[in-house]
Amino acid sequence: MLDLDSPDFALGFDLDLTLADTREGISAVYAALSSETGVPIDTRAVVARIGPPLEEELAYWFPPSEVPAMAARYRAMYADVAVPATVAMPGAAEALEAVRTRGGRVVVVSGKNQADTERTVRFLGLKVDAVVGGLFGAEKGVALRDHGVGAYIGDHTGDVDAARAAAAMAVAVATGSFDSDALTAYGADVVLPDLLAFRTWFDGYPAA
Repeated sequence: MLDLDSPDFALGFDLDLTLADTREGISAVYAALSSETGVPIDTRAVVARIGPPLEEELAYWFPPSEVPAMAARYRAMYADVAVPATVAMPGAAEALEAVRTRGGRVVVVSGKNQADTERTVRFLGLKVDAVVGGLFGAEKGVALRDHGVGAYIGDHTGDVDAARAAAAMAVAVATGSFDSDALTAYGADVVLPDLLAFRTWFDGYPAA
């Protein structure tokens, strides 16, 4: 769990809809993919499901045999189409600064592939110590353990699974497809409305 007395403590953060608002960018890539292939894609439905691996979402729109090619095309477009349309989530920079102010390290662990996770973090100018991409749910646990993460902050129930897999505190923000009630019911240790509330919670920990 989170031990702020450790001289090398770290907090982990999810990327999409936790630190980065990628909704417009992801929607634009799917719209482009739809235009290229002629396959109708409801980008609103896509955005409502952001979190799980890309291939899972593509399987809603393309037959299994086409998913690998569509995933490759999506990733080829992402840097030029999605990254420039991405903005930081409200409170993201302040949350990272709060960790650094108390001497902690910041680790981003995302389901997005490594290259685009790095590009997004760099584009937004997020001050982090390590970036790991391409992991979802409990799979993130290995990376969190490797980096000594004591608490993991994310918007998805899969991020609660990630924290559990790493024996870390699960801090949820209700900025994605799950509201506060759903995240609480799923077992998050702490549920915040958004990252704007993070600093107050963190500055008060462990007294809170």
